Amino acid sequence: MSAATTSQEARAAGVSRNRLIAYAGAILLMAMSAVGPGFITQTAKFTGTYAASFGAAILASILIDLAIQLNVWRVVGLSGRPAQDIANQVLPGSGHVLTFLIVLGGLIFGIGNIAGAGLGLHDLLGIDTRLGAVISAVIAIFVFSYQAMDGAVDRAVIVLGVVKIGLITFIAIKAAPPVGEALARTVDPQGLDFLPVLTLVGGTVGGYITYAGAHRLLETGTVGREHLATISRGATTGILVTGAVRILLFLGILGVVAGGFALADDDPAGSAFRQVAGESGVRLFGLALWTAGMTSTIGASFTSATFLKTLVPVVARRFSLTISLLITVATIAYLVIGQTPTSLLIFAGAFNGLVLPVGLGLLLWAGWRRPDLLPGYRYPRVLLLIGFAAWAFTVYAGWKSLAELPKIFT
Repeated sequence: MSAATTSQEARAAGVSRNRLIAYAGAILLMAMSAVGPGFITQTAKFTGTYAASFGAAILASILIDLAIQLNVWRVVGLSGRPAQDIANQVLPGSGHVLTFLIVLGGLIFGIGNIAGAGLGLHDLLGIDTRLGAVISAVIAIFVFSYQAMDGAVDRAVIVLGVVKIGLITFIAIKAAPPVGEALARTVDPQGLDFLPVLTLVGGTVGGYITYAGAHRLLETGTVGREHLATISRGATTGILVTGAVRILLFLGILGVVAGGFALADDDPAGSAFRQVAGESGVRLFGLALWTAGMTSTIGASFTSATFLKTLVPVVARRFSLTISLLITVATIAYLVIGQTPTSLLIFAGAFNGLVLPVGLGLLLWAGWRRPDLLPGYRYPRVLLLIGFAAWAFTVYAGWKSLAELPKIFT
């Protein structure tokens, strides 16, 4: 075998490995963004309020996630266009409106995410939450700026995601939750209103999270009908991962609440981890929350930049710099606002739940009425039906919850 042949095979193997890492990174970027610090905080806060009945909101978020992600990944992947370009094709100018909403929602999420990362370092190392936020922001910027390490973002998301899943699984097992009661109240909830449902849906699939995985897959070039199986498999895998983690975290918190323990208002999830595993539990929670904050900070800034990329030419030329600036702005805003991470994270979910129907409706319309955007492909009616059902639910939940939003900060 010649040296040239060996070199070609090595390059081919390297390309294949990098594509696999990028594919796994896209899946986990979507999945881990959907179980970020917002979800962890929201789950603890609302499980403390609604106990086992909050399982109904968890189930609703998983079903809506399934309906949304299967459609979004398919429309974006088959068209080979980012969501904002598709929106502009469906309704001229709507892509710019969608970009504004996503970037604004991503900034709100970013403030909450970096606050969550700071709180995680506070619980893990005992340092001031604001200092922890600054340190986390510097690390996130380094990941995007370190060009010498190809695939740094994907590798960082994969490692952080695996750590977070392991920690949440450990707590769920150790808490010994009342699974039977959780199942009963999931199908027959008592006293559950629309705000926690909207907040959870917004925090797990609203705003930038809707497009994080699909846009990352788009960046890897995995587009077109020849990649349909890969696109569908990626969306399904991401949904299964995020659904399992959501259920495990809910059960872990429920095990604490069912035992009669009152969660702390300023750090409900951290107090649950402390109850399960003592001071070492607080450290474990700090690590889990920090990894959640980092993956979500990476996801929010990356996805916001992909929306700006095709509409603002300078962003395409300075993509990594734009991401770093978004992280910096979110960090400064958190330091200035000084609001508690818990309130910020819950509000971010509620706000992005209101944004969710806008982009989803435009992409579903593209799948239904714009075959020119998906050439040679007949869009499955079943996917459209479940997609429009999810869209209708988010519109209704958002309308019902508008009056409740101010109560988050009271």
